[in-house]
Amino acid sequence: VVIISLTISAILFFFIVPLTILFFMYLTNIFLLIYQKNGEVKADPLSEVWDAARKTIASFWDIYARIWHGYELHGVENLPEGPGILVYYHGAIPIDYLYFLSRLFLWKKRLCLSVADHFVFRLPGLKLLLEVAGVMPGTREECLMALKNGHLVSISPGGVREALFSDESYQLVWGNRKGFAQVALDAKVPIIPMYTQNVREGYRMFKERRLFRQLYESTRLPFTPPYGGLPVKFRTYIGEPIPYDPNITTEELVEKVCKGNFLFSFQTKTAVQTLIRKHQTIPGSIWKALLERFDKRRK
Repeated sequence: VVIISLTISAILFFFIVPLTILFFMYLTNIFLLIYQKNGEVKADPLSEVWDAARKTIASFWDIYARIWHGYELHGVENLPEGPGILVYYHGAIPIDYLYFLSRLFLWKKRLCLSVADHFVFRLPGLKLLLEVAGVMPGTREECLMALKNGHLVSISPGGVREALFSDESYQLVWGNRKGFAQVALDAKVPIIPMYTQNVREGYRMFKERRLFRQLYESTRLPFTPPYGGLPVKFRTYIGEPIPYDPNITTEELVEKVCKGNFLFSFQTKTAVQTLIRKHQTIPGSIWKALLERFDKRRK
């Protein structure tokens, strides 16, 4: 009995926060279903008719972000008034991105459409939430149409693969993904880099990866559960836009974004190292990330 109790306690300790987040996601979807039924809302989920519901949801997640992670958002002034592509580093759980969406909507009443992995759309019971939040599979045509309509569109080129197999070294796991760069060139819009400090210290994946990597590559399903959920400090930084340049190639643009993903478009090695030292301990340290919650000097 003692062994079983200790085992259950350990499992709950490691997984309770990720499971709680999943639970809140489903509660959010239930809230939207009730809102839709009571108001007899039949409008397009992206229309302003849903803004009241979006504000309620955004307020809930923003309060959660403030309490649990002392969440801060910096660099909103770098977002263009019109369309653009946000490119961000994908943590084990993209909860930091949800925080960003919530605060952006509360501050600017602006919806950022999100390109998600096909795996997300296989999750049962979240269809309405995904539609109201503007989550889409992200084909080239869909992205171009969203940009043409003036939306911000966000994408993590690493996606689920980066979530599963990156670690506290914060290495990008992009492979040959560069379709987003071609979309930016076709739409003639800027690319804006973004990343969240300490996102890997908040939530992590298990170190044994060979088997899980083989399973993922053959099924495209994430078999590795995230764990953690410690209340470390989260700061999301939005970097300076990389403007549209008709003379740049796709490869050159991808290289710029790779440098700018957590480096805000600084192009020299010295500036890159300075920025990393300023905003992220490499490798990440859970202890230091926890202490930053109490560091009043950093704003």
